[in-house]
Amino acid sequence: MPTPHLSALRVPPPRRSAVRHGAVIGAAGAAALALVALTPVSASAHGALSGPVSRISACYAEGPEHPQSQVCKDLVTMSGTQPLYDWNEVNIANADGHSRDIIPDGKLCSANRDKYKALDMARTDWPATSVTAGSRNIAFRVTAPHRGVMTLYITKTGYDPTKPLKWSDLDTTPIATYATSSTATGGSYNFTANLPSRSGRHLIYQVWQRTDSPEAFYGCSDVVYGQGVAPAAAPAAPSEQQITAGSARSTVSHHGHGGDTSLVAQNAAASGRTDGTLKTALGGSAVLAAGAVGMILRGRRRTASGTQA
Repeated sequence: MPTPHLSALRVPPPRRSAVRHGAVIGAAGAAALALVALTPVSASAHGALSGPVSRISACYAEGPEHPQSQVCKDLVTMSGTQPLYDWNEVNIANADGHSRDIIPDGKLCSANRDKYKALDMARTDWPATSVTAGSRNIAFRVTAPHRGVMTLYITKTGYDPTKPLKWSDLDTTPIATYATSSTATGGSYNFTANLPSRSGRHLIYQVWQRTDSPEAFYGCSDVVYGQGVAPAAAPAAPSEQQITAGSARSTVSHHGHGGDTSLVAQNAAASGRTDGTLKTALGGSAVLAAGAVGMILRGRRRTASGTQA
């Protein structure tokens, strides 16, 4: 019986072109996934003041489809119902401690975001919480806890609520500074503020700057000293049932750094800064993309060389 030729006993090796093609596809796919991960995504929703109740929380509690107060009706007329369903999202993705530089006067309550511009309406009929001077409990309904610092300011004596809020309207000394953690008991941060003596209508301004990200969140809560306000004008915070029921209508997520991608570049340009986080992300994307392209080219050259041999 003739001895089989050695070549007949060899198991054909996998086609190198196919293996390399698969490796290239895998590498390119990994790079693509990394690019997606590094690309700015839709904004994260993280919370709002529930005591004293913020403007956006008060209007959401009234019901986005059928608000009760005239100012909340006008908010919906101006901007639609979506800002209210996204009540816990008023943020800037790359604030990085530079809120005063990137938010212009008159745009503090909206954080200079067009989506929330109605929150900047200078009016005296915003639902307002009755307060007195002294120590007061503060509640912040948080939907995604983060490490950071929450700072509350109050408007100065002589503040005029019929004029757009300016940074110079705020007392430079905060009424509260609270270190937030990555957990929140019962879904809220609770801390104490020291309210100074005032009279009439005032505004409490909230800046929550994350320390694990450049992202920051903002809010405006209207308060009244003295005789208080009529019960019909007193704001209510959204109930847990309302929050749960409205979550399906929200357009934001609880991950990523949030913010409008166009606003990131706009804010960086306005403040004369180049956002380090964005630069790092783009730089990483470029490296990954270049690596994937390099693998493809090397694979093609080697495949061509093997075919000629």
